Amino acid sequence: MRHHGQSRGTSLARSLACAAVLLSALAAPASADDGFTRFIASLWPEAQKAGVSRSTFETATRGLQPDYKLPDLVLPGSQPSAAPSQAEFVQVPADYMKEASIARLAAHGQGLMRQHRATLAAIEQRYGVPSTVILAIWARETDYGRYALPYNAVRVLATQAYVGRRKDQFRTEFILALKILEEGHVKLKDMRASWAGAMGLTQFLPSEFYKHAVDFDADGHRNIWTSVPDALASAAQQLTNKGWQPGLRWAYEVKAPRNADCTEGVPEVTKPIGEWLREGFVPVRGRQLSAAEKAQRASLLQPEGIYGPAFLATKNYFVIKEYNYSDLYVLFVGHLSDRMTDPKPFATKWSASSQLRTADVEVMQEHLAKIGLYKDKLDGKAGMLTRAALGAYQKKAGLKVDCWPSGEVLRAMGAGR
Repeated sequence: MRHHGQSRGTSLARSLACAAVLLSALAAPASADDGFTRFIASLWPEAQKAGVSRSTFETATRGLQPDYKLPDLVLPGSQPSAAPSQAEFVQVPADYMKEASIARLAAHGQGLMRQHRATLAAIEQRYGVPSTVILAIWARETDYGRYALPYNAVRVLATQAYVGRRKDQFRTEFILALKILEEGHVKLKDMRASWAGAMGLTQFLPSEFYKHAVDFDADGHRNIWTSVPDALASAAQQLTNKGWQPGLRWAYEVKAPRNADCTEGVPEVTKPIGEWLREGFVPVRGRQLSAAEKAQRASLLQPEGIYGPAFLATKNYFVIKEYNYSDLYVLFVGHLSDRMTDPKPFATKWSASSQLRTADVEVMQEHLAKIGLYKDKLDGKAGMLTRAALGAYQKKAGLKVDCWPSGEVLRAMGAGR
């Protein structure tokens, strides 16, 4: 049995220990910020090698503090923060492509087509990318510039380079951001970005800026932040650099035959569109295709498996996908670009009302990979390769083949294990 004095001593010791822990916690950010300051200073030789002056380096980094509230960081002593779920990968298509939003953006896009007619015509002539596609990318990325990017790009890139999951990549992006400032393409106060460092009206990382950005208004600067001609021409050049084919549609909506094999819906399976038509795929609304269109190769795309709309996706579909690696993103951009000249919505309605959680889709991918049906990354996103692998599993397991991740299939996989 303890004496009361020992009990009081133990309580005092505990109080002192708690105070020490609290003081240590309060001191941690300052200590971490000292480390951040040293880290930034250590980047000067790389910046200098890239052509950044000491003056620009000092101006951009003076008083710079890390933003530990950013997603996708790995902070000492805490669980890594996850990247925010992109709407493209967690929303069902009907929610992502709300008709009211598409109609609003299409109407605004028509006004911008008139307002920027000469610029858009010149961009299309030089790069071969339709003005409607470029406007649709602008709409999807920043709502035609009405969405104010919330972050200081230098702070974001510096923080991600210091404690992000992809430190090496962001270290390079940070140096290139300083180079952009050195060359005077944008003022420091105007260099705004998303949480992941994508900048400007059409959302370029600094490395993408140096690969694709264009000074289309000929003022001596590639200003993707406030110059509409520069931003739109830069988006067009990016698509051209990634293989855009002038005169080729992005995709054709079709009605799939009952016996269509949804496991064929992968980029590697391409056939001339005429061959798909002979197999029973029918362009919606009686659309007639020319001989040249029928000769073009395309892949089958069924974003909701056998449910909802189906598409024959051309090479240009996958070029847009290089801009943002999501089928829903490309469908949004492609469909919105069509809607600026044709008011008709998708001919077939989207049908899925719910989508499995990312963690559940990742469990599926792990199982599909283990049995040799899936070889892509485990990311919890039900893209083309995951849907096709899922269909192959359903065939093998004697389930209904619909190429759509559902609780029923997840349970079947659990039973299989």
